[in-house]
Amino acid sequence: MEEAGRELHVLSPSQTPVSPVAWDAIYRETAVMVYRFVYARVGNRPDAEDLTTQVFMRALPRLRLPAAIEEIRSYLIATSRTVLADHWRRHYDVQLAELEEHLTAAPEDHADPASEEDGIRRANAVLTQLPDNYRKVLELRFLRGYSLRETAEAMGVSLSNAKVLQHRALRRAAGQEMPV
Repeated sequence: MEEAGRELHVLSPSQTPVSPVAWDAIYRETAVMVYRFVYARVGNRPDAEDLTTQVFMRALPRLRLPAAIEEIRSYLIATSRTVLADHWRRHYDVQLAELEEHLTAAPEDHADPASEEDGIRRANAVLTQLPDNYRKVLELRFLRGYSLRETAEAMGVSLSNAKVLQHRALRRAAGQEMPV
């Protein structure tokens, strides 16, 4: 284990930018830590590898050395959070764009009351198969028309937690077999 307060002396303060030797030393000291941090948040290897690379590409050119290894780790974790936020923003923007396209498509004529009743029956069947928190978030958002903020308040969770619950609930509902 590394000793506290140890400095990573790979570059004198007068040298800029960070030399390839310095990059290599920093990478060897911190890559596993950054990868584990990112992997714990995205849950899959390909994204974790890509995002870890982005962290180093974003952080290393701005890094000022010499610095204590703890400072470098803290800076890399902060950079990881920013890279992860960008990743999730892109991820949700794509899904929202697809949803908006679907919602702005020409509405179908639903004049047939039997088809409306069938739709309601099928929606209820899907909702009853979901866990309580997933069912509640979908009911509040899509059946009652609550905003994400209103849904979070009604459920007593943070706004970001409400977003995650909604995303997971939609994925779970989409994966269920539809009753005939």
